[in-house]
Amino acid sequence: MNQQGITLWFTGLSGAGKTTIALHLEKRLQELGIRVKRLDGDEVRARLAPDLGFSKKDRFTHIERVSYVADLLTRYGVIVLASFISPYREMRQLCREQIESFAEVYVHCPLEECIQRDVKGLYARALKGEISNFTGISQPYEEPESPDLTVDSHKETASESADRVMNFLREQGYIPT
Repeated sequence: MNQQGITLWFTGLSGAGKTTIALHLEKRLQELGIRVKRLDGDEVRARLAPDLGFSKKDRFTHIERVSYVADLLTRYGVIVLASFISPYREMRQLCREQIESFAEVYVHCPLEECIQRDVKGLYARALKGEISNFTGISQPYEEPESPDLTVDSHKETASESADRVMNFLREQGYIPT
């Protein structure tokens, strides 16, 4: 099968569900025999950017590195599921320009819901001032103005969101109908 690659860039606040949706999607694509690679923010940062912090400059450097890797995989026919907060519109525009085939998936979830979920305990620490440069608390998150797809993780399950992304991929011709 001659597979066309694309990078699906999942953006949203910490705890919005980016990784969970990408995990559901990865499993479904693998079951269809589709070449897929998941790039997760926490995992990739530990291996590709341990030298970087969370300043705006360091975040841009990190995303530049990731977009380079995503573009390479995309050019070789892989569907890349990139889960990165990537809080600045300019940052995501850079990815759109650098990656040959790119779609921005906004995993929308209100800050209050993310704080309530707080699966990693990060919001509690950020609200106490123990974590600086935390997106949504002490750093901004610029919502996408015109994402290719928006999923509302506070209104639908991760499985339902993954269904919507699968439909997007079918409609765009990246996977068979």
